[in-house]
Amino acid sequence: MLVGILKEIKSEENRVCMTPAGVEVLKQNGHTVLVEQGAGKASGFADEAYSNAGARIVASPQGIFAEADMIMHVKEPQPSEYAMIRPGQIVFTYLHLAADQRQTEALINRRSINIAYETIQKEDGSLPLLTPMSEVAGRMAIQQGAKYLEMAQGGNGVLLGGVPGVDPGTVVVIGGGVVGINAAKMACGLGAKVYILDMNLDRLRYLSDVMPGNCVPLMSSPETIRCLAKKADVVVGAVLIPGTKAPKLITKDMLKTMKPGSVIVDVAIDQGGCFETSKATTHGNPIYTVDGVIHYCVANMPGGVARTSTLALTNATLPYAVQIANKGWKQAMLDNKEIKRGANVIDGHITYQGVAEAFDMPYTSIDLLLEQ
Repeated sequence: MLVGILKEIKSEENRVCMTPAGVEVLKQNGHTVLVEQGAGKASGFADEAYSNAGARIVASPQGIFAEADMIMHVKEPQPSEYAMIRPGQIVFTYLHLAADQRQTEALINRRSINIAYETIQKEDGSLPLLTPMSEVAGRMAIQQGAKYLEMAQGGNGVLLGGVPGVDPGTVVVIGGGVVGINAAKMACGLGAKVYILDMNLDRLRYLSDVMPGNCVPLMSSPETIRCLAKKADVVVGAVLIPGTKAPKLITKDMLKTMKPGSVIVDVAIDQGGCFETSKATTHGNPIYTVDGVIHYCVANMPGGVARTSTLALTNATLPYAVQIANKGWKQAMLDNKEIKRGANVIDGHITYQGVAEAFDMPYTSIDLLLEQ
């Protein structure tokens, strides 16, 4: 198969979807790899490194879209790329379609094969291609929350870890999954008072066992969130329902009760955000303030630490990319249910129920298409 590695064009996105080491593995499996010129530069990978690994450097995205059987990205295709996607071409990347009707309709019209990193799912419910970026985003959430508490940034002047004789700051993490536990670990390591909320009692038992003493796992409910929001210095929104829009867990009314200069970090912004006042921001303009509360809602947080993120992402995506390239998308889905769950829009049909429900559009089971 001919695999194309594109340079990211979304605002301030510095990651690349494949390292030179990943290219070498694809070559060893008999595939041709095209890499757009400069694709890895922002992550510290020069064109020469890709050439040495066996890739062919291509000057433009048009050249890659025209040749490649499978396109790989980090972020979703941008509007300027829609017309370049060919019918039957595999697009393998993060899509987050449930929060993006325009992209969904474009991919339907292109009749391409769109496999989303974020909905590839194991039997135990884990999301192996979302996990590494969730780990990065969870840890970054606390770094950013701590920074924007500084008064020079408009915050309330609280040091999360406190000092001897002075109370530490309070961090509330809503969601006890991968993002949540990584955020809580970082906040605990700084010495903050940490509350981590989840609705799964088994998960809460696990968190109670593994988290340090300054972390309190609590059953999530609207009342609990209302109470904790009033005392929080930092709130991290870490709730994800795979492939569908995130629920709104902090309302405008709750926001009015929060301390002036407190910070909320919405890691779920790619899926529409889990705070009612959330709107996507960028690394260049990361925050805005509503009712005195600082909102950090950067939609591609891991892009801020591109080197780490690119290495972690390739570690996770490469085995799946190799399977799709070796077998073709149909056989790969038939042989591996995890890849089949990644099918979002296939040959003009929405094949992920959460996406169809988000826009009240027709849903087609991927099994029906695989039988054809």
